[in-house]
This record gives sequence, C-alpha cells and structure tokens, in this order.
Amino acid sequence: MDAKTYPLQEILKPERRYIIPTFQRDYEWTLDGQWRLLFEDLESTADKLVDARAGQVDNAVVLKNKEQNVTPHFLGAIVCASLPFATGGVALRSVIDGQQRLTTIQLLVRGLLDVLQETGSDRRKSVRRMLFNPDDVVDSPEEVHKLWPRRRDREVWPTAMADVVPAYAGSKDHLYLQARRYFAEAVRESARSDASELNSERLQALADALSSLFKLVVIDLEDNDDAQVIFEVLNGRQTPLAAIDLVKNLLFLRGELADEDVDRLYETYWAGFDDDWWKDVVGRGHAARARRDVLLSVWLTGVSGEEANVSHLYRETREYLNGPAAPDTEQVLRELSDYAKAYRTIYGAEAVDPRLRASYDRLNEFEITTAVPLLAWLRIAAPEVISLDDEVRAVRAVESWAMRRSYVGWQTRGYGTHLARVLRAAKNATDTGTNVADAVVDALQDGALAWPSDDEVREAFRTRPFYNAVAQYRIRALFRAIDDQLRSDDPHEPPAAISFGGLQIEHVMPRSWMTHWPLIGLDGAPVDPHARDAASVQRVLERRQALDRLGNLTLVTQAFNLDVSNLGWSAKRPEFAKQAALVINKGVATVDDWTESEIDARGVLLADVATRVWPGPVALGGTARASAAPASNQPLAVAAESIATGAGAPVPGQPVGSVAPLVTALDTVGMRVADADSPWPGWGVVVKCIGGSAYLNRTNVDLRSDQSGQVSKWAAAGLGEERGNYLRIALR
Repeated sequence: MDAKTYPLQEILKPERRYIIPTFQRDYEWTLDGQWRLLFEDLESTADKLVDARAGQVDNAVVLKNKEQNVTPHFLGAIVCASLPFATGGVALRSVIDGQQRLTTIQLLVRGLLDVLQETGSDRRKSVRRMLFNPDDVVDSPEEVHKLWPRRRDREVWPTAMADVVPAYAGSKDHLYLQARRYFAEAVRESARSDASELNSERLQALADALSSLFKLVVIDLEDNDDAQVIFEVLNGRQTPLAAIDLVKNLLFLRGELADEDVDRLYETYWAGFDDDWWKDVVGRGHAARARRDVLLSVWLTGVSGEEANVSHLYRETREYLNGPAAPDTEQVLRELSDYAKAYRTIYGAEAVDPRLRASYDRLNEFEITTAVPLLAWLRIAAPEVISLDDEVRAVRAVESWAMRRSYVGWQTRGYGTHLARVLRAAKNATDTGTNVADAVVDALQDGALAWPSDDEVREAFRTRPFYNAVAQYRIRALFRAIDDQLRSDDPHEPPAAISFGGLQIEHVMPRSWMTHWPLIGLDGAPVDPHARDAASVQRVLERRQALDRLGNLTLVTQAFNLDVSNLGWSAKRPEFAKQAALVINKGVATVDDWTESEIDARGVLLADVATRVWPGPVALGGTARASAAPASNQPLAVAAESIATGAGAPVPGQPVGSVAPLVTALDTVGMRVADADSPWPGWGVVVKCIGGSAYLNRTNVDLRSDQSGQVSKWAAAGLGEERGNYLRIALR
C-alpha cells in the first residue's frame, strides 16, 4: 500500500482520470451537511495565507518562508486502485473510498474557476488543469475529465464541469449543479471588497489555498493490498465494507471500460442480490457475514479449487480476475448467478431432490459450511458431467464423512483445505473423463482427515462419552437419523410424526445411581460404591464412564414420567415400555436388567444402524483402502498386555497390573512416566510423566507435553492423531 499526503494540485493536475464505480451510492453531500463547512475551511486557510503575505511583497525569500509556515488543511483520505490503461494513455484510478469527498472537491474547483474566468485572473489556467486533461492526450470526449462519475450521472457531469455556466433552475437542479452554483457564489462573496468589487488578491489567495494548502491522503492500493481491511481501519472498524460490494464495483467498472451493456448485466445477473435474503447475516461471532459475502467465498473456492480466505475476499478475487486465464465480466457474473442458485438450493430456498435435501439439511444443521463450495459445484455441474444419482452419491459421501467424524469425535480443523482438495479431484475427473462421484468418494478417504471406518464408529459408540461431550442437538440428530433408519428397515413401522427437537435426552441408568442401582463385581458379589480398595474404585470408575456413553442415552417424549428418572430399573422399565412411538426405545424395555453389558451392547447396535445411515466409502462405490488415511499420517497403535500369562490375543483396555502399555506408548514420542515401576493406576487416570502427562482409557493413551507446539510436531511426524492440546495413540 502506498499512502501519501499530497496537495490537491499534485493529485489533480497530472494527466490522470479518477473513475467512480458505476454502482456506488448516489452523490449525497449537501449545503448544510458538507458544502458550507468545506468552504469555510477554505476561507480560513486563505485568510492565513493573506496574513502571511501582508507587507512582504518586496522580499521574496521572507514571503516564501512565511507561506510555507501556513498550516495546511487536511481533507481526509481517498482510497484508489489502479486500473489497466493503454500504453501512452491517461492513467486510470478506481475510487474505492472517498468518492463523495473527491466529487465535492471537483465541484468546488469548478465554482472557483467560474469566478476566476469572470475576472480574468492569472490563476485560471492553473486551476483549470485540476479539472481537465490536455486535449492532446485524450482519445475520447470523456477522457478530458479528471473525474468521471458513476454511469447514471455521466450525462449531467459534462454540464456541471463545462466552462459555459449552466442555466440554473434552483432546487430542481441536480446536486452537482447546485454545488457548483453555491461555491461560485461563496467565492464571490468571500472576495468582495467593501466597495462591492472582487478583490484579485483575495481570489489568488483562495486559488492558492485550494491548490497548495488543501491536502488529501491518497492511498493507492498495490496488487497485494486488501481494500476490505484498509477501509475498515480508516473507518475505525465502525462500518465494515462488504467484499461483495467491492467486487461488484470492480466487475461493473471493468464491464464499462470494455464497453459492455452494464445495465443489462446488472438486471440479468446481479439485481437478485439486492433481495433482503442475501443481506441477512449468517454465522456466529467473527465468522458472521451477510449471505452475499459467504456466496462470494463459495464461488471463489468453487472456480479456483483453492479455499478462499473470508477475511481477504476482495484481494483474492482481484488476484483471480487478474490471472492469465481470468474469464470476462459476463462469464464471472454468470458463474456467480449459478452459484447463487445452488447456494439457495443447499440452504432450502429452492426445491431439490428429496435425497439431496436430506443430506443438505444434516450438513447445515451441523454447520459444515466448508462443504458448500463442493456441494454447489456438484449442483451446477452439467448432467453430462455428473448424473443426479451420482450427485446424490457424492453428496451422501460428504455427509457420511462429516457425520462419522463428528460422532467419533475427530477434529474439524482443516476441513476447508481437505474439501477443497476433494473439489479439485472432482474437477480433475471431469477433465480425464472418469466418474466424478467415484473421485469424490476416493478423495474424501485420502489425506490426513480420515473417514472413520465402521469399526472406529462402533468403538466410539461403545466407549466415547457422548453426554456433555457432544452438543445435545447433535445427539438428538443422531437418534433421529437412527430412528428414521429403523423405521425404513421395518415395513410395519408407521412414519414418524414426532418433533425430535423437543425431546429430552434421558439417561437409562441415571447419573445418580448409587441408591437404586446395585453395583456387582466380577465375582458376582455386591460392591460397596464407597469402598476405597482398588477393585471397588475400579468398578465405580467403570460405571461412571458407562453412564454418559451413547448406549445409556435415549430420547423420551413428554409422556415419560420424569419422577422416575433417578429410580431403579423396575420403576423406569415400564416408562420406557410406553415410549414405543420411538423405535430407538423398543429394545430398551425388553431386557430384564440394565447394566454396563446392556449399555455396551446397545452402543454396538446403534453404531451398526448409524453405519447404514452413513455408509462407508466402499459401500458408496469408492476404492477399498488398506487404512483410512495414508501410512505417514496414520496414528500409531501400541499393543496392550494380555490379561494373564499364557492368554491368547491381547485384549485392549484390560488392566494388567503394570503401566507397560503406557510406557510403550510414551517410548514412541521419547517420553517416560515419572515412576515406571508404579502399579496399574486404573483407567481414566492422569499419570504424571517427565515433561508432560498422560491419560489412559480403554482404547487410547492421550499425551500432553509441557513444551508449546510439541503435540503438533508429534502429529506431523505421524506418531499419533492431534486432538486439540493432546496426542492420541491407539491401543490395539
């Protein structure tokens, strides 16, 4: 960015044109709002110049020094972007911000010039060069004007700038003419002497003050500058500038310079964006933006195949449009219009095949916005590129990948980059003539962000705590999807007429279990939950871990008697029998007892249904992979010890009387426990390590480091999977 302060004559006298983009807002400055104050500033500055010149006519050196000591008046800033122009032609600048100010300055210059020409002032030629380019450097009539307004004002602007004074009609005149008339009259009044004659020295002072002492900060954007950020900084971040408006101005300005019918382009492709639906703000916090700006990022990602940076959309769009293969203005507008229709379809504003609607709604509910560019590209692709059935298959693959990762609990960071890579794979398939849906399915299971397998989903449903770890609306969405699948599996089940959003999540075995839910040890004997021996503590820990797992959760309707929530199974079982309207509850009341075993079995059952709702890549036509992610990024697995000497295959998660599995896991990253000879601490316990800590559960060891950034380095080396601030190493 080149930001410098210049006197007006250095901005306006060079051979240059300032173009106001076509669809900027109307000229709105007025007499009471800005004109009078601007001229009062000019009078005040001219007064200082007159005082400096008084009595110094014969001493040029002293006069020059005193004039240089006159405090200039700063008019503010304008932001300009360079436009392409013919070699040897007049340089072009697009006025990104400050068009009201620059337009008013031109009208002030014109009003002053009217009076200078009337009086034959020797300053008239110099001032005139601030309005017009020399005739010998222009190729068309409009190029003579230093400033060229937006399209709708271009008929009146030559009249407002012409040397011939218009026939004024008062308040009916265009604001341009009203401003010119006001400034001319204000100059006459300011320069009028006591004898009612115009004082030539006063006119010279007004002309010199305007040319040399009125200054503007001119910010010329360079190729790597971002007008969005600069605008917000200049405006104190009070009025955010929409990237879509900057892009609109850029596109239509280019269209004008190419002599295209911009009115037709606007009505054909852009008028719809004036609808309030597009102006609604979506997203949360720092990601909140009007839909129009979101669409711009969707389009840019879709056409470029690279994830767009929502904070620098204008800069990245400009770079794309300046690229060697950049499309023309109408093609860009047509693309934006196509992506807009696809965007409206994805978010429910347009009708679509019910199969796509179901997938869109789930992805929208989970706010997987990074998938929208890929979904939109698939939607607008021609039928010969991808059939409807293949589009459904590709969209279901995106849904399955995202839903499985969500419920397994894997990180969402990097989704934008990953899905942009999938988009590029889909585009490449169109170039090579291969099946687009197959390319999407295969690309989703490649890379660092793996597609969880059926076994990984099953293990998560068995062992992962869902309650308080997964948002409740996502748990409801999961049960709704499973319930719908079970209904479709059973032809005797009627369609659901249930509002799942209003259902309550219920623990089958309550969290307050000690009074009514006996704890039985491995030997079949009762366990005192308050006992402090190792076996009892371990048994209590196992129960507590089971309570929040998915197998122990369900949804209940208002018919469920909440008074029995914390009572024993004999009291709760009849209530669950009344919940037959929900297919997910039918199996709950059929068991004679509800223990950790039933919780585990139900978790497996729910997982099996969920993997039918969201099939894996092979079921969706993808190529079978040896593993869900490349070997270099596949988290390491550490063997757990067998239960006893001579036992068969290792059983993950069984305590074995030592911390050997943990020691082995730590060895992979070069760490060790503080006391390697300590007895087995039990699952769900944090163990102190040298340089960090570790947390043990039945299937994984989670490692934290005291060194900042160490976890990311471990993950990058393929030593495990980064999960926020810890590294997960699987026990196999």
